[in-house]
Amino acid sequence: MELFDHYIDPEKNLLPHGGVVNYYNKILSKPEADHYFDRLFTTLEWRHDEAVIFGKHIYTKRKVAWYGDKPFDYTYSNTTKKALAWTPELQELKKLAEEKTQETYNSCLANLYHSGEEGMAWHSDGEKDLKRNGAIASISLGAERNFGFKHKQSGEKVMMFLEHGSLMVMKAETQTHWLHRLPPTKKITTPRVNLTFRTIVS
Repeated sequence: MELFDHYIDPEKNLLPHGGVVNYYNKILSKPEADHYFDRLFTTLEWRHDEAVIFGKHIYTKRKVAWYGDKPFDYTYSNTTKKALAWTPELQELKKLAEEKTQETYNSCLANLYHSGEEGMAWHSDGEKDLKRNGAIASISLGAERNFGFKHKQSGEKVMMFLEHGSLMVMKAETQTHWLHRLPPTKKITTPRVNLTFRTIVS
């Protein structure tokens, strides 16, 4: 059955130590995933992401959108975003992520990658605005991509494959001890929407 392609036990921790990553496989059927991809692709208020590096303002090809329960500020890469009000589709997917992971979230950073040539470099989500050791639930829609983790001290790596309509969660001390990235590839020419549900602390 398609829903169980590339099945990984969601109870299994994919990291060998120093954090917890669970992969819930496809939590949406293909028609459901297609529907949410189309709606989010066309209705979210996408903006090119920004970063200030050595005093220089940089804009990425990748686009982002920031939503939440309140107009939360979220600062990373020396720039600050203010959260927009939830859309119906984001609320529905937040509820589903909460049910699956047994966690709660109050915000979502959405990412739009136009093709495989757009990715994300090694980083960790350890910003002071985020709940320390809080869960981050990631729903993938559209192009299916490889995703990697690298331990900050030992350099050991863990690779996984994120499917259309799938859910992954990072929690516990993952952000303290591990970096993660979305490696670019020229083999993929179609877009991907990624939703990362988070908890902002006041």
